[in-house]
Amino acid sequence: MAYKNLLLEVEEGIALLKINRPKVLNALDRETLMELQGALKELAQRGDVRVLIITGEGQKAFVAGADVAEMSEMGPQEAYEFSRLGHETLKMVEEFPCPVIAAVNGYALGGGLELALACDLIFASEGARLGLPEVTLGIFPGFGGTQRLPRLIGKARAKEVIFTGEMIEARRAYEMGIVNRVCPPERLLEEAKEVARRMAKNGPVALKMAKKVVERGYDVPLQEGEELEISAWANLFSTHDQKEGMRAFLEKRKATFKGE
Repeated sequence: MAYKNLLLEVEEGIALLKINRPKVLNALDRETLMELQGALKELAQRGDVRVLIITGEGQKAFVAGADVAEMSEMGPQEAYEFSRLGHETLKMVEEFPCPVIAAVNGYALGGGLELALACDLIFASEGARLGLPEVTLGIFPGFGGTQRLPRLIGKARAKEVIFTGEMIEARRAYEMGIVNRVCPPERLLEEAKEVARRMAKNGPVALKMAKKVVERGYDVPLQEGEELEISAWANLFSTHDQKEGMRAFLEKRKATFKGE
């Protein structure tokens, strides 16, 4: 499928999805969010995708935020629908069946940081700047930032980021626990791909189930999470990949996983 505001390629089990609106620093408007939904559905249905990397086109921005020009003309009902669209789209990122890596190659502000927070891992270039500056526009984060960021770094630190609206340097974001890894700009995408390759060689069914159990178990009592883990883990023993993985280990050879 062809996209107007996205670039998509799949190679060796790794999908690379770029937000492609560099003239507006890859800002998210309605059209781009709808295209993101379409791309995520397409990739989820493909049998050859093991890991997804999301990044921004160009050198300046991952995603500089939601499109302010579009938002400035909205009334309350339109704003509600736009926020709902953003939440639905980022939920699709969060629930994407395979691991998702955000490669933050510049500004990740507002909706851009919220998009990154919906991914499983965040890699940032040394010059990247992250933040939730919505309060400087008279609003606050509306694509899940007030919910995902406190769960990631704690309430007090999240409040500082949200209430000041200030940008954070990549190294500081790493120290706060927002970012997993800080990379030289010229190495960012390759380091994301290197980690993606290491993930992609593992059992795809196991990867999907591990992600699902972590996500579903995070906000429930420990005992309930443990029960989720036990059931999902046991179900893997009905798969080809489990049989193949353990047989390959015993036979001292590389496993050939089929994703089934």
